[in-house]
Amino acid sequence: MSQHVDEATEGPGDRPAPSAATEPKPTESVFAGPYRTLTLGVVLSVGMVAFESLGVATVLPDIARKLDGLGAYGWGLSALMLANIIGTVLAGRSADRVGPWRAAMTGMAVFALGCAVAGAATSWPLFLLGRFAQGLGVGAVMAVAYTVIGLAYPQDLRARMFALLSSAWTIPSLIGPVLAGTLADATTWRAVFLLMLPLIAIAAVLTLPGLRKLNRPRNAGAVPGAVPAPAGVPALPWWKGPLTGAVLLTAGTGLLLQALLLKNFALLVPLALLGVAIAVPALRQVTPKGTLGARPGPGAGIVIRGLLCGVYFGSEAFLPLGLQELHGVSAAQAGLGLSAGAITWVVGSALQAKRDGRNQGSRTGSVALGFVVLLAGVAVIALAILVEAVPSWIAVVGWGIGGIGMGIGFNAATTDTMEQAPAERQGEVSGALQLAQTLATGLIAGLGGAAIAIAQHYDADIRTALFGIFALTGALALSGVLLARRLRPAPTAADAVGSRPHGI
Repeated sequence: MSQHVDEATEGPGDRPAPSAATEPKPTESVFAGPYRTLTLGVVLSVGMVAFESLGVATVLPDIARKLDGLGAYGWGLSALMLANIIGTVLAGRSADRVGPWRAAMTGMAVFALGCAVAGAATSWPLFLLGRFAQGLGVGAVMAVAYTVIGLAYPQDLRARMFALLSSAWTIPSLIGPVLAGTLADATTWRAVFLLMLPLIAIAAVLTLPGLRKLNRPRNAGAVPGAVPAPAGVPALPWWKGPLTGAVLLTAGTGLLLQALLLKNFALLVPLALLGVAIAVPALRQVTPKGTLGARPGPGAGIVIRGLLCGVYFGSEAFLPLGLQELHGVSAAQAGLGLSAGAITWVVGSALQAKRDGRNQGSRTGSVALGFVVLLAGVAVIALAILVEAVPSWIAVVGWGIGGIGMGIGFNAATTDTMEQAPAERQGEVSGALQLAQTLATGLIAGLGGAAIAIAQHYDADIRTALFGIFALTGALALSGVLLARRLRPAPTAADAVGSRPHGI
C-alpha cells in the first residue's frame, strides 16, 4: 500500500555514461523516441502495483468472509508486505550484479503468478500464498523501476522520471478502490486479480526489451554470497549480509504475528518471544547504526517513517472492514475512504513543500503537526466506524483529514532525513526508510489481525477489536509527536561557536 519508494540500489559510479551520439538535448522529453516505450512500461509497472495495492485493500473484507479468513485478516496485507522486503533486496542485488532485465522479468512473472493463485484461491491459506508471491513480485518491480531511472536516463531527465513515477499513483488512487469495489459488487472479488494479468503482460512487453541493453557482466572476481564492499573494506560473509538479514527479519516477524493468532498461551508466549529474538537482531543488521534507539538524526528519521506508515497504513487497512462489517456499506463505497486519503496526501505534501521553501528549519514542527493531524483523522474514522449513530460518510471525511497529515509529515521527515545522510550513505538510509515503511505496515496490519482473532477467541464482537486497533495507531501517532524533536540532533557548543559572527 505504499505510495512512495525511496530504494536506491545504484551508485553514480556504477552508471554507464551515455555516448555522445545518444546524449539527448536538455529539452528532450522522457516520452521522446529513445525513451518512450521504456517510460510507458515503467510507469505502467508502478501504476499496476498501485492499483493492486489499493484495490485489494478495498475488497479484502469480502475475500476474508468468503474464504473464512476473518480470524487471520491481518495476514491479507502482512503476507504481501513481509515478502516485499525479500523481493526488494533480491532484486536490488540482482540488478547490481547483472543488470535489471532478469530481476524485472522474474518480478513480473512472480507477481502474475501470485495474482493468478490469489484470484483462483478456494481457501484462505492458498490466498495468502498468492499474496506472498505478489509481495515478492511487487518488491522486485518497484526496486527495478527506480534503478532503471539511474541506468537508462541521462541526468537532466531523471528528476522528471522520479516525478512521473510519483504521479503514477494518482490515477490508481482515484479510481482503484472504487473500480475494485464495483467489480467485486457486480461480479466477484476474483475479477480484481484477473484484471491484473493483462496489465502485467502489457507492462512486460513495453519494459523488458529496453532493459536487455542495460545488463552488465557479472563480476568474475566476486565471491558468491559475499556483500560488495568499498575498496580496502573486507566484504561481509553471506550470513551477515542484507539478504540474510531480510530473510531473518521476515521470518521472525511472521512467526511473531502467527503466534499472536493462537489461543493456547503455552504456545503463544514462547513462539512470540522466539519471533522477537529472531527479528530484532536482524532488524539491527539491516538498518543503520542508531536506528533502533532512535538516535537524533537519520536514526530517528527512519523510526519516524515507520511510525507514520504504521499509523496511516495500519488504520487504513481496517477502514474498509469496519465500514462493511459495522455499517453494511458496499465495497465501492468503502473504497471512497481510501481514495480520499490518497488524494489529500498529495495536498498535504504540496502544502509542506511550500512551507519548506519558506523555512527549512520548520521541518521538525511539520513532522509534529503531521502526526497531530493524522491523529485527528484516526479519531474521526474511529468515531464514524465504532459509533452507529455517526454516518459512515464521516469516515471518508476523516480519512481525508488523515491524508493531509500524512502528506505533511511524510514529506518533511523524508526530506530532512535524506538531507542529513552523508553522500556515501544515501543508498543505505534510503533503503532503511523504505524498509521501515514496509515493516511497520505489515506489522501493524498483523497486530490488528491478531486483535480480531483474540476477539473471536473470547466471543467479543469485531467492534472491540477495531477499537483496540485504532487505539494502537492513535498511541503510535502520539509517540510520533514526542519523537519529532529528535529528527534533528541538538546543536553542539561547536555549532554555536561556528555560527557566531567573527569577533564575538
